[in-house]
Amino acid sequence: MHELAITQNVVDTIVERIGAARATAVHLVIGRVSGVVPDSVRFCFDLVAAGTPVEGARLEIDEPPGRARCRRCGATFEADDRLLLVLCPCGSADVEVVGGDELMIVTVEVTPVPSGGGDVGCVEPAGVTTSRRRPG
Repeated sequence: MHELAITQNVVDTIVERIGAARATAVHLVIGRVSGVVPDSVRFCFDLVAAGTPVEGARLEIDEPPGRARCRRCGATFEADDRLLLVLCPCGSADVEVVGGDELMIVTVEVTPVPSGGGDVGCVEPAGVTTSRRRPG
């Protein structure tokens, strides 16, 4: 079950980014053809978050459908499962996955650090900067 290792990596990444703040909610996107089982991530989340600033956080997972494009006719269509043979409606198996294969931490909601030095807000994905407001 690789979902345990993936979930551990998600929690480790969040802990690294939020510092001393506590996470109250975690929002992930796990595409339906990513090869990751969202229910398994849900099962593992509380286990790997225990004892970390992520413990007790609400986990939200969006599961966008897979999208594929036929290299023969150019049609784009929904693909439910990467593990099964995906056929274009034209009958061709020469397709590429163009969506629904992502695994992303979208946002993390945090609460202030008890010492009063923290901000309330969301931690954005790497490379994205947001402004944060102090409560009050």
